[in-house]
Amino acid sequence: MNIPPGQAGTIRVLITDDHPVMRHGLRAAVSVEPDMEMVGEATNGWEAVEKFRQLQPNVVLMDLQMPSMDGLDAIRDIRAEFPHANIIVLTSYPGDARIMRALLLGATSYLLKTSSLDEIVQAIRASVAGRHVMDPEAAHQLATHAGAEALTPREISVLRLVAKGYGNKAIGRALSISEETVKSRMRSILGKLDAQDRTHAVMIALQRGFLDP
Repeated sequence: MNIPPGQAGTIRVLITDDHPVMRHGLRAAVSVEPDMEMVGEATNGWEAVEKFRQLQPNVVLMDLQMPSMDGLDAIRDIRAEFPHANIIVLTSYPGDARIMRALLLGATSYLLKTSSLDEIVQAIRASVAGRHVMDPEAAHQLATHAGAEALTPREISVLRLVAKGYGNKAIGRALSISEETVKSRMRSILGKLDAQDRTHAVMIALQRGFLDP
């Protein structure tokens, strides 16, 4: 069952972001809206999960990159316990792999921090009404890579080590696979990402969100 709005239909909002300036701006935007109430703040994913349990807000504004526990893990844990929670991702990072991961874990909307405060406020209202909001840049990223073959977990494990500067032999030792297997996975990675070389592949994977923690 969806959590009902508070007194007189007030939308209760939990803000999760590790940057004080961002929290201050969001708090100010929410506080002046007659139909909204800022009920709590969290600085990391772990705090977001705990405060959701305590406060049971109608909407959570969730950053992704945070210490202790990131936003993706927090989305997963909140939705596991509260399947109908309204969680709006508010992040600096687009990238189709990152967006899809957030949506599959249970995020209901995805906004970038370039959004205006008015756009964020309208997304909060839309979320309570059961509508999903997607930032135009995020939607463009999804459309651009629609149908593209995703990297497998094994390919991502190779690429993470490439990003750390490991050569093929060192990657093979670290993953307990042969050097030929490493080379095979790299060929697959380059093809899937349409990358010119290893460095280019890492850059593309970072931009698209494949190498997020």
